[in-house]
Amino acid sequence: MGKSQETFNKKEKEKKRLKKRKEKQEKKEERRANSEGGGLENMMAYIDEDGNITDTPPDPTIKKKEVKAESIEIGVPKKIDEGPVVHTGRVEFFNDAKGFGFIKDANSQEKYFVHASGLIDDVVEGNQVTYDLEKGMKGMNAVNVKKI
Repeated sequence: MGKSQETFNKKEKEKKRLKKRKEKQEKKEERRANSEGGGLENMMAYIDEDGNITDTPPDPTIKKKEVKAESIEIGVPKKIDEGPVVHTGRVEFFNDAKGFGFIKDANSQEKYFVHASGLIDDVVEGNQVTYDLEKGMKGMNAVNVKKI
């Protein structure tokens, strides 16, 4: 005769599983007994005229505001194109041999990279310039640089 396939470890696992199931059922029955319930009426939420969530239904005697459909804007309003913005600044550093430098903006005090290919006039350090900004690989670059 062969040994029983029920080992001690299997019996212990089965006991733990049954105990866990029993505890879960007891918790479920306890929640059901202690719940206030009330059905759908307790779960209802209403939105008032200002868009706030309340638990009281709206008063039908209050006159509602009239809104014209033409006055409602859906989405972002179209931006009026004002053309390219011309920035002013001062050349902080420029290396003629390497062909690049930096311009410090007069308003924001930010520094922008400028390459020799973006120059219209020849510039040296300290020159006041106007320029346009263009997105480069590592940030904003100054292009169309002219002396003032």
